[in-house]
Amino acid sequence: MTDVQITDVEAIYLRLPQIAERTDSSQDSLIIRVSTDAGVTGYGEVDSCPLVAKAIIEAPYSHTLVCGLRHILLGKNPLDTDRLWDLMYASTLYYGREGATIHAMAGVDLALWDIKGKLLGQPIHTLLGGAHRDKLRAYASHMFDFDPAVTARRAAEAADHGFTAVKFGWEPMGPDPKMDEKLVSGIRNAVGPDVDVCVDAGLAWDAKTAISRCELFAPYNIFWLEEPLHPDDRRGYRKLTSAVSTRIAAGEEECTEAGFLRLMDEGNIDVIQVDLTRVGFTQARRIARLAEQRGIPVANHNFTTDINVAASLHFLASIPNAIMLEYCVEPSPLRTLITADPIQVIDGYAAVPEGP
Repeated sequence: MTDVQITDVEAIYLRLPQIAERTDSSQDSLIIRVSTDAGVTGYGEVDSCPLVAKAIIEAPYSHTLVCGLRHILLGKNPLDTDRLWDLMYASTLYYGREGATIHAMAGVDLALWDIKGKLLGQPIHTLLGGAHRDKLRAYASHMFDFDPAVTARRAAEAADHGFTAVKFGWEPMGPDPKMDEKLVSGIRNAVGPDVDVCVDAGLAWDAKTAISRCELFAPYNIFWLEEPLHPDDRRGYRKLTSAVSTRIAAGEEECTEAGFLRLMDEGNIDVIQVDLTRVGFTQARRIARLAEQRGIPVANHNFTTDINVAASLHFLASIPNAIMLEYCVEPSPLRTLITADPIQVIDGYAAVPEGP
C-alpha cells in the first residue's frame, strides 16, 4: 500500500447543452479522476473556468517552474498529499500562485485525499484529525428571483422542508434599496422569526452603501451579509465590519492561505467561506487553523456538484470552528445527477459520511 503510484490524472469537462446568461455556476464543471496502480481511483472537482483549469492539468513540461499538474504527479505516491501540494505549487510558480492554477491543484488534491481514504479504509475527516461532530446544520442556498414573491415562496418551501436557515444571493439585489428591502422582508415574513436568513449581495456595493443596507435590513435580523464588497476592497471590509453589528461573510473568491489571511487580518471579516473545489483539503485545513486562532468561524462555499458537498462535510466535520454547511437547492443535472449517493439534508442537518 505504501508504494502505490499515480498512473493517470484526467480532467473531464462536463457542460449542459444550453448555457444561460444568468447562471448559478452549475452549467459546466471540471471533474478530476486520478488513477493508481493499486486499482483505486479518486475523484475531485474544480470550480473555476473549466477549460483553463483543464489546460493547467494537461500542459506538458516546459521547465522546472512551468509544468502541467499531470506531468508532476505521474509516478508519485498519492498518500503524500502535503508533499504533493507543495510540489505542485513549486512547479507552477511562474504562472501560478493564485487563481486558476490553485483551483486546478485543489481539484487534484480532493482526488488524492479520496484515494487516501479508500486505500486506508477511513473517512477523510478521520485522516484530517478526527470529526468534531456527526452532522452539520445546512442552509438552503438559492439565487434571488427577480420577482420578490417567488423569492419569498421559495424561502417558505425551504422552511417547510425542514431547513432552519436559508440564503438568497445576487441580482436583483444591489442597485435599488427599495427592491433590496422588499426581497429581504419577503423572505423574513415567509419563514418567520426562527429561521436564520443570510443575504449574499454579490459584490454589489461600496462600504458606505453596505453600511446603509445593514441599517435597512436591521428589522429583519439577518444572520450574515455575504460579499457586499469587491474581494480586493479589504479597507472597505474593515470599515464595514467596524461600523455594523451584522456578521460579514466572505472568501469564495480566495484560494490561498495568503488571500484568506489578508481578508481576515486586513478586512476583519466575521465568517470565512472556504470552497474546497478552489482550495483543496490540504490547504483548507491550514486556513481553518488560521481562522480558529483568530476566533473566526468557517463555512463552506458550494454552488456546484455533490462532490463539493461531500468534501465540504468531511472538512467542516474535522474543524472545531465550523458554523454551517452551504447546501445549494438550485436545480441542475450536474448538481443532482453526478453522484450515485448524494448527500441528503434531513430535518435541517446533513449527516457526516462515515466511510471513505
